[in-house]
Amino acid sequence: MNFRYLLLVCFYIVFAETIVAQTNIEAFKASQLSQPRVQQAMNTYQDTIKKYFTKKNLKFPPKDIYLRSFKYQNELELWARDTNTEEYKLVKTYRVCALSGLLGPKQFEGDRQVPEGIYYIDQFNPHSEYYLSMLISYPNLVDRTMSNSPKLGGNIYIHGGCVTIGCIPMTDVLISQLYITCLMARLNGQENIPIHIFPTRFNKSAMSYLYVEYKNDPFKQKFWNTLKKYYDYFELNHKLKPLLYTNDGNYL
Repeated sequence: MNFRYLLLVCFYIVFAETIVAQTNIEAFKASQLSQPRVQQAMNTYQDTIKKYFTKKNLKFPPKDIYLRSFKYQNELELWARDTNTEEYKLVKTYRVCALSGLLGPKQFEGDRQVPEGIYYIDQFNPHSEYYLSMLISYPNLVDRTMSNSPKLGGNIYIHGGCVTIGCIPMTDVLISQLYITCLMARLNGQENIPIHIFPTRFNKSAMSYLYVEYKNDPFKQKFWNTLKKYYDYFELNHKLKPLLYTNDGNYL
């Protein structure tokens, strides 16, 4: 097999994969935009969201967004940037309207815990029982490593309806805004939308509270100290620390 033939084979493989990817995204777009709830959200809130981005001198629709949520504060932040070399800018802080469980990571099915860790948006569900919802990629490798349970659970969503047994709930108005923002980023080329879920903002007062309140829980203390490094890196740089794992399946 000569070199020119190999180049042609590689070219056609890449070309075919590109066509499949384009076809898939077009099918995904058509499927999403045909849904009444998505259409209503687009018609009602697209101009409002565009103003949020314009006020921050950001392009719309977005190409690169990042979400981070704080359980103790019941908040979810939307950050964005125009290129992958720029710093993220805070676009909007959304209110999370309910919380179940305690501070600390989710470890097994039925514990009603909201996960903590480094995730991404996995699916968009326009048919949700809770109006609109976006699936979070729990459990990840660290969740599987930390838990001793054979059943870690799943189906952790950001959703409407303002009720929860382990998800991140919002009002229908706010999930509508966030859903179409994330959807437009996805349609604009962002395959993975990161979401980091923290127990609290890791500032000085919060760390003092965690050390006192959970002084007899070394498992959570160790886990939070690792998560804090991702929080600190973003606070300092407004960029995301690369996600790496140790050989034994923990955050590096």
